[in-house]
Amino acid sequence: MLEWENPNLTILKQCELLEIARSTAYYQLQGATDEDIKLMNLIDEQYTETPFYGSRKMKHHLRNSGYNINRKRVQRLMKKLGLEAIYCKPNLSKPNSKHKKFPYLLKNVKIVKPDQVWCTDITYIRLNQGFIYLVAVMDWYSRYVLSWEISVTLDVQFCLQALESALRFGTSEIFNTDQGSQFTSNVFTNTLENANIRVSMDGRGRCFDNIFIERLWRSLKYENVYIKDYRTVLEAINGIGDYFDIYNNKRLHESLNYKTPRDIYFKGQL
Repeated sequence: MLEWENPNLTILKQCELLEIARSTAYYQLQGATDEDIKLMNLIDEQYTETPFYGSRKMKHHLRNSGYNINRKRVQRLMKKLGLEAIYCKPNLSKPNSKHKKFPYLLKNVKIVKPDQVWCTDITYIRLNQGFIYLVAVMDWYSRYVLSWEISVTLDVQFCLQALESALRFGTSEIFNTDQGSQFTSNVFTNTLENANIRVSMDGRGRCFDNIFIERLWRSLKYENVYIKDYRTVLEAINGIGDYFDIYNNKRLHESLNYKTPRDIYFKGQL
């Protein structure tokens, strides 16, 4: 079990206040050795700096850093992280016949207002001993982070919770995702379609199709996660929550004419 900062509150009470599952609080890393975690952290840092690195270049980067690692292991760890190099490549994956196919709807589309396009993505967040996953829903036009959730597994539920939280703001015209199993699941796409939102999905290996949220992850990690070096899930939840508050409400964005995402999202125009 992880260490907790407030000894005066039970873990159950802390979970209720933070609206997280007890399974998250009692998280214990499974299926990863200490060396795996160290390598995953190194891969995540390098990928954040050079997202065009695939498993071959990542293998050589790790070997140059003193780790005798083969490409197969790098591929396994990158898959666990949910990472793939950003470049165009043939689609070698067979589609899941159980899931409906959705096209990419944003090619040559001019984004001119809030709630025109929302997007979502999942990223890996390292802890001092272990790791968690973070999902966020963002408005493309304003860069406003509408919602976010943390989980210790890559199941669909925490993604669905983030979506349902975002829908409290209203709806978007288009919702863009990658082709991850969480976002292609029937429960996720049905929720969007029931809200009369058109579903758009990136082509495989085309992470630039969702570039704004990729930039969010880069900012979050360089400006917060790598500096704070969170020890526990609770620390990460609190710290990331503080960061998103600053990001939305106080951090000036050059691409937004030095306004905040909140200014743009609620006032409507750059």
